[in-house]
Amino acid sequence: MTLGQQIAWDDTVLPFQLDASDIRGRVARLDGALNGILEQHDYPPQVEALVAEMALLTAMIGQTIKLRWKLQLQVQSKGAVRMIATDYYGPEKDGEPARIRAYASYDADRLTDAAPFDQVGEGYFAIMIDQGKGMTPYQGITPLEGGSLAACAETYFAQSEQLPTRFSLSFGKSTEPGVPEHWRGGGVMLQHMPKASPFVAQGEGAGEVLSADDLVQDDEAENWNRVNILLDTVEDIELIGPTLAPNDLLLRLFHDETPRVFDTQIVRFGCTCSEDRVRQSLSIYSARDIEKMTTDAGRVTADCQFCGAHYDLDPATVGFEADANGDDA
Repeated sequence: MTLGQQIAWDDTVLPFQLDASDIRGRVARLDGALNGILEQHDYPPQVEALVAEMALLTAMIGQTIKLRWKLQLQVQSKGAVRMIATDYYGPEKDGEPARIRAYASYDADRLTDAAPFDQVGEGYFAIMIDQGKGMTPYQGITPLEGGSLAACAETYFAQSEQLPTRFSLSFGKSTEPGVPEHWRGGGVMLQHMPKASPFVAQGEGAGEVLSADDLVQDDEAENWNRVNILLDTVEDIELIGPTLAPNDLLLRLFHDETPRVFDTQIVRFGCTCSEDRVRQSLSIYSARDIEKMTTDAGRVTADCQFCGAHYDLDPATVGFEADANGDDA
């Protein structure tokens, strides 16, 4: 394997289909994108792990949306980690990279030595899709339960979309010889595409939380169980790489299922913040309101929670009463 070959599959999502099982999926590899997300912040290890998990989920789920759409995953909780937000921006044109960003809000004094998922408490996991101007945004939520954020995503797809879904993820800091320590992550997403079971379609039962197994029957259940057993054999180093190409991983896991691969989607760390967007967000305020936001140094400042960018503006040039000719030096 050459360095060029390795770089070719870093920061990519590879869609695939298992022809023998009527199951589709994705293989994700995040290297620079994940490192770009986490190096913007000095998160404690438990928070880093949760953000890394959310980033991988976002990359794989986001690849299913159409061009120019925005996907957001969000965790809101009463625990030490109050919120995690990730955004996926689909490529504006074919062949262009998608962009991903993420951040977390937490109470440092409430963090414990327990597992990362134990740092979130009662709350919800949400998936939101913005289909663009003139379209109604979509949102679905599910409770924070199941022992991992991946389990929450699986529950969301079972409940809201009636799609049996499975994630297997791994992430951590790579310590390859001769290479600076950096974050790497990888994962596999599986999704069966059957019609909803009669139990789901008729809305019967006690309203319990659904799982993937509730949605597959007969031959579909046999196929789903078989492929999941194969996925259970994957090792963390195979998911993360860096020496095993996604195509080779699929053949190693599912060679008897006739895997078929499609065009790879490149993913990059990228933020949409800008000075123009900051000015636009402040354009609804009067000069009196802007005065209340002005610092002792006589400036209006704003910081991006996703990328850490700092904006320093002349108060005379922001708000709907701004001096269009003001000098914002």
